[in-house]
Formats: sequence, structure tokens, C-alpha cells
Amino acid sequence: MARKDSLALLDHFAELPDPRIERTQRHLFTDILFIAVCATICGANDFVAMEAFGNSKLAWLKKYLKLPHGIPSHDTLGRVFAAVDGQGFLECFRSWVESLAVATKGLLVGFDGKTARASGDAGRDQNPIHVVSAWAGENRLLLGQVAVEEKSNEITAIPRLLAILELRGAIVTIDAMGCQKEIAAKIRERGADYVLAVKGNQEHLEEDIIDHFGQLDAGAISSRGLSSYQTKEEKGHGRTEQRYCDAVPVPATLRHVENWKDVRTICRVTRVYAEKGEEKSEVRYFISSLKARAKPLAGAVRGHWGIENGLHWVLDMYFGEDRNRARTDHAAENLALLRRWVLSLLARDTTMKASIEKKRLSAGWNEDNLEKLLGLC
Repeated sequence: MARKDSLALLDHFAELPDPRIERTQRHLFTDILFIAVCATICGANDFVAMEAFGNSKLAWLKKYLKLPHGIPSHDTLGRVFAAVDGQGFLECFRSWVESLAVATKGLLVGFDGKTARASGDAGRDQNPIHVVSAWAGENRLLLGQVAVEEKSNEITAIPRLLAILELRGAIVTIDAMGCQKEIAAKIRERGADYVLAVKGNQEHLEEDIIDHFGQLDAGAISSRGLSSYQTKEEKGHGRTEQRYCDAVPVPATLRHVENWKDVRTICRVTRVYAEKGEEKSEVRYFISSLKARAKPLAGAVRGHWGIENGLHWVLDMYFGEDRNRARTDHAAENLALLRRWVLSLLARDTTMKASIEKKRLSAGWNEDNLEKLLGLC
């Protein structure tokens, strides 16, 4: 396979072992991986489309691949992706992320889970795959993912993902399911700060925070240390929206505070919006290891939703993740990572000023653009 330099995307597959026994290796492993990556970049969302891409780009692919038996069938592509070790594939991805040398200090990293709904099989009593991702929204980069184990949930998956990431100096945001004492301690152990959404899943925590802010609003207690921030009014899609953030150092009245590693701040974010002439509001509460400074905390809370808009929505809208029916062995997990890898690659590209959808089309139409994305020129 031709390589431009050590940063070429496909170099990072070099150590991935071929899972097939020798007598079944009709197609070269590197050829299969190359076709899958290129096809996904260019708009293929399943194995059938990958095969079609290969056949339509046969002349171009022969510049880089041996293809001793032509283009592998969609069945072959599916069997290989089902057999490839998910952890090994993730290590390839992590090698690529490390080559980017992204600074972690101040990096906002959102952790959130997503289910690929069509990957389940009721006939086999097989649940759809659920993947927890770590997404650096401002950098538009996936840092890593782990699949939630059968009969488990995100609470057990998040610590496994934290354990493999370089997060020193980062700010980790997680929704209410991840508001767990053990997760907070793990984040601090990894050298990062946290902003965790609070709901009723922790005894007394939300109750005590609501009570404290209620007393502040009523003037019943001193507002010393209170930091407040409000955003400018935003308009779009037929509605207006404004956010208000209040943050104070952790009060002495917060029960069991000693169980939350390095917690320093409680925070309230109120979202006021008007939709079709009707005014509505939503209030959410958070704890954090950061200082009680409302503006950066408001930014972290707002930034967390980047994982929904910049990752999950794009995966469903343009990569068809919710409709993908890959189910065998590691296929769903490996395809989920491949999609996120390609999305990060496209999102970080600065050579084309276009949406993810248009970049994929452009790479499919223009082989020069595809070669630039792959680091082959």
C-alpha cells in the first residue's frame, strides 16, 4: 500500500492482526481495510455499498492495492469486520488520535452513549449495540469509544473509557447517568476536571442543591461567592432562547459532600425560550471540580450538547447508523468506530469548505480530494 508519511491514515492499521485463518485469506487484509475506509469516506454506509464502491473505483484502487482476486464481496467484508477484534481496532484509532497531538489542557470532552437501534435481533434475543463515546466538540474529534457490555449500562462503560484516554487538564462533561462518585474520582485520577449533571439518582444531592439555590433566591442566606452569567438572546428556527447560569462554592449544608472527589462548585443553569409564542423554561443542576465561575461553567454545559448535534445527529442523518443492520460478532462495534473515525477525519479537514455530506460526495467524485483526506498526496 502506498504511504506518504507516518501520519497517513492507513499506517495506523499496520499492527492490526488478520483474524482469518490462512486458507480463507483470498483477499489481502490491508486491501479490505483500505476499501472499507475509502468507501465510508465517500458515502458508503453498509457492506453492500462498500462492494459497489470498490467495483466502481477499481482502476483507482489498483494504484494502491494488489487486489489478487478483485473486489471482495459484501459478504466477505461483513465476515472480516465481524471477526476483527474490537479492542485491536480501537487501538488503531487511538494511534491516529495520538499522532494528531491534540492539546488536552482546557479541552472540553463530552461523554455520552448512543444506541444503533437496527443492530439488535429480537429473534436471537440480541440487544442493539450501545456505544459510549468521548467527543471533543470544539476540535470535532472522537477521542475514543467503548461498547456497553450485555446486561450492563453506561455506569460501567464510562470508567473503562476514562481508563484508556489521555485527559490531563481536560474538562469532562457527562449527563445525569454518569453522576456517580466513582466516576468523579476516576476523572480526577486521570488529571481532568468534571462538570456532572445532577438528577435524583444520588440520595439528597439534587434536593440539597435545589434547596440552597432556593434560599439564595429568597435572600435567606448570604450570596457571598455567587457568580452569575447570562447569554445573549439567540434566535433561530422559529424560537428565541436565553440561558442563565449561577454558580457557588459547595455549601456546608450539602450532605455527603466528602464522597465526591474534589467537588468545589454547585451550579444551576436555567434555559428560557419561546416557541410559537409560548414561553417555556428548563432548569438543570450540576456539580463540578472547577471553581465557581459561571461563564466557563455555562460554556461547558452548553458545549456538552455538541456530542448530540456534532456526533450523534450526524451519524444518524448522514451515516445511517440507526438503520445499519450489522449484527454479527464485532461487526456493529467496528463499523460504529469506523463511522466515527471517518466523521472526525472529515470534520477536521480544512481543504474543503463544505458540510460533512458534501465532503463525502466530493471525495467520491474527486479522487484527488480522497487522496488528500487519506494522506496519500
